[in-house]
Amino acid sequence: MTAATNSAETPLAELEAFLDALWMEQGLGERTLSAYRSDLLGFQRWLGGQGGSLLSARRDQVLAYLGGRLGQGAKPRSVARLLTSLRRFYRYQLREGRVAEDPTRDVESPRLGRPLPGGLSESEVERLLAAPDPETPLGQRDRCMLEVLYASGLRVSELVGLSLSELSLSQGLVRVVGKGGRERLVPLGETALEQVQQWLREGRPALLGRRVSDAVFVTGRGEGLTRQAFWYRVKKHARSVGITRPISPHTLRHAFATHLLNHGADLRVVQLLLGHSDLSTTQIYTHVARQRLQTLHAEHHPRG
Repeated sequence: MTAATNSAETPLAELEAFLDALWMEQGLGERTLSAYRSDLLGFQRWLGGQGGSLLSARRDQVLAYLGGRLGQGAKPRSVARLLTSLRRFYRYQLREGRVAEDPTRDVESPRLGRPLPGGLSESEVERLLAAPDPETPLGQRDRCMLEVLYASGLRVSELVGLSLSELSLSQGLVRVVGKGGRERLVPLGETALEQVQQWLREGRPALLGRRVSDAVFVTGRGEGLTRQAFWYRVKKHARSVGITRPISPHTLRHAFATHLLNHGADLRVVQLLLGHSDLSTTQIYTHVARQRLQTLHAEHHPRG
């Protein structure tokens, strides 16, 4: 078969052969296959209006089609998915020798824009922090971890990996080795520091017994707490205070950054505290903070 053809039927037959191959090789479900079919049939109809077909498409036509979809108001994520469909189709045809070159080669996906992180209000954070029972060793541990997470903005991996040697109670600081081996000093704040001191004085010795560990946060077996175990504890405490939407330890890191910015913190200071190497990574939180301020303005200003 030649690389180019003007037949309307042959490309559609090749489309079905491509879908069959996806089903056999990857076991894709009918909904996914239907999405591929819809994307490719839409491109075929557009090409047909220009006297072309799927197997004769050129790179400039792919670009024109994607650009046209964006111009008609399609969301970048939908156009990115469409490009994925085209790319997989043409890579399959190239592999089968039915086209001479891939017209989607070097075609870039539209920029999707980083999704805004879900957040907690300050009142929700207060309820979550108060959820663990301070009269039990496990409750003291969970309360301490939540307080430290919200006070410092640590990543959950940094939190569960904390060792005693990384705490400086006299200075109220924690030394963290983050991504890429970058080290930073993060202040704990008065409330979190009090919780750490209580945990080290009461709850931790009660859980450890005679066992020895360098981990700050330990389980009843004297081992370091895992990320998964802490995630489960966070969700449990959130449900107990009526927070029903999805939540994770990372949610408190988001809250830490957003609430700092809401109260006037400098973006570069937040960048240093979070351990971001690039300021652009931190700038997402300015959008969250701005969104929150707009909501507050609309709710409380007489002309909002």
